[in-house]
Amino acid sequence: MAISWVAALKMVPWTDVIQAAPHVLKAAKGLIKKSPEQEAADAMATAPPAAHHAASLPSSAGELALQQVGQLEARVQQLEAAQRASAQVLEQMAEQQAQIVQTVGLLRTGATRLAWACGVLGLCVLGLLIALLRQ
Repeated sequence: MAISWVAALKMVPWTDVIQAAPHVLKAAKGLIKKSPEQEAADAMATAPPAAHHAASLPSSAGELALQQVGQLEARVQQLEAAQRASAQVLEQMAEQQAQIVQTVGLLRTGATRLAWACGVLGLCVLGLLIALLRQ
């Protein structure tokens, strides 16, 4: 059993995994780190000063509604960016998973061939033993 794990570890393209790991980790941390409250605070901080001043003193219900619509549009854009980032992370993870599945398939094929070879070798040894005992 240990031999198959060693062979599996040898067949994994570790250079690709190591090169992709920092990007995947950074993207995953970026997705997890920002909470909705932090994103709202970031949106308010990046808003132009006039919009920020107007947000504090709406003169009518229409202006208040426009401000809220603007805030909602900014939030939708943030959510779309987060969704694109998570889709990229999922795509990278799916590619790595496909490589692992391919490697496991190759290992399974090798294990089957090895089992057949052991069976044939066992029959040969058994035949030789029978031949030696008859003499």
